[in-house]
Amino acid sequence: MAETGGPTILGVDVLWVATLLSGVAAFAVLLAIYAATTARDPMAKRVKALNDRREQLKAGITASTSKRRAKLVRHNQTTDRIRTFLSSLKVLQDSQVKAAQTKLMQAGIRKKEYAVAVIFGRLVLPIVIGGGMALWVYGMGGLAEWSALKRYGIVATAFILAYKAPDLYLKNKISKRTDAIRKGLPDALDLLVICAEAGLTVDAAFHRVARELGRAYPELGDEFTLTAIELGFLSDRRQAFENLAQRVDLDAVKGVVTTMIQTEKYGTPLASALRVLSAEFRNERMMRAEEKAARLPAIMTIPLILFILPTLFVVILGPAACSIKDALLTH
Repeated sequence: MAETGGPTILGVDVLWVATLLSGVAAFAVLLAIYAATTARDPMAKRVKALNDRREQLKAGITASTSKRRAKLVRHNQTTDRIRTFLSSLKVLQDSQVKAAQTKLMQAGIRKKEYAVAVIFGRLVLPIVIGGGMALWVYGMGGLAEWSALKRYGIVATAFILAYKAPDLYLKNKISKRTDAIRKGLPDALDLLVICAEAGLTVDAAFHRVARELGRAYPELGDEFTLTAIELGFLSDRRQAFENLAQRVDLDAVKGVVTTMIQTEKYGTPLASALRVLSAEFRNERMMRAEEKAARLPAIMTIPLILFILPTLFVVILGPAACSIKDALLTH
């Protein structure tokens, strides 16, 4: 006797699909509970790194002998070996190192010695990944059913992606960090205006804003805290503001830095200038939100067709199809 299964729609068992979706939903609920219960303070590691930076600045100013300065610099043996290797190959240029260090700072990575690792990755990854792909395709007969042009294309793609991988990784981190800073900048400027009108100094105002916005915008709080530390320890306060503009790849931050430098140099009112900048940044943020809202219908078309409409058809037509099937089988 043939076994009778559950109701089906278009040849798919409805009970099996419902069980699968229930399992996915239960996993998503457990994942959400885990994420909510294991939330950590995003500023914990950043505060520790900034305190280390404070000690470095303090030690760099107060150290009187070269021996004491040498103790403060922790050389990474692996980085030194990579630097020596690249120097022997005549591929380590100062301009490349400075450009890599700038990208690392903009990505939130404070250790400048990693710039050598980025250049080393550009050199080694094409040899490892691209060479491995070429060996597999041409030496071991991989993808033999493909044409010669396709095999050449996949090998060339592997070489190019391997060479660009460090830059793509840094570019992605810089983009995410810049977007996070852009979101919190208008609120930070409003708080700076309040602190300036309350009579706080510039470095104290930066400290206060970083403490207030550190949890909501940890990247912005990180940059403001580091700027406040440099304002307190660097002999040239202008250099601290220029460092902020160099660490953040954002035109709005460069505008704030220019305003701060002008107020420091000419003694112009800080609160009024920051209030104008804050209003401009808020209008810009509102325009970006309106632009995203206008694009939403076009973006939602494909998910609506692929995911929402089939589910809606199953919910609406499923019971009716099961009833019709049962009625036909009984007759």
